[in-house]
Amino acid sequence: MSLVALVVDDSMLIRHTVCRFLEERGFVVESASNGQDALETLKRVRPDLIITDMQMPKMGGSEFITALKGKPDTANIPIVIVAGRQSGFDKGEKRADFAIFKDIDIEDQLAKALEAVLGARTAKGQAAGK
Repeated sequence: MSLVALVVDDSMLIRHTVCRFLEERGFVVESASNGQDALETLKRVRPDLIITDMQMPKMGGSEFITALKGKPDTANIPIVIVAGRQSGFDKGEKRADFAIFKDIDIEDQLAKALEAVLGARTAKGQAAGK
């Protein structure tokens, strides 16, 4: 059974890059362009991992994480934040499991995030994806 990931980012380029990276490692990937759309997606999909931007229109990452943590069925889904280095999000946001920066080699950081958050479960996916 494949792991499911939800990628939430208003940047089409970042969404595409992250989705492709995860799909290559065997994930089934859903995506949304803001927190509000992501909450709608969560009504029909229960992901094993959520990767979210912090600064988005309609509903930003912090509000989205608050909504996730407030519901028992989504409170324990691992969260990886993807944001610009200048955003300062990493100093204030302690509810995410891992944080990576858009403006550094994103794929290398994603690999580290998957290992840290999902551990051995992703090692199988990486072997299958190569």
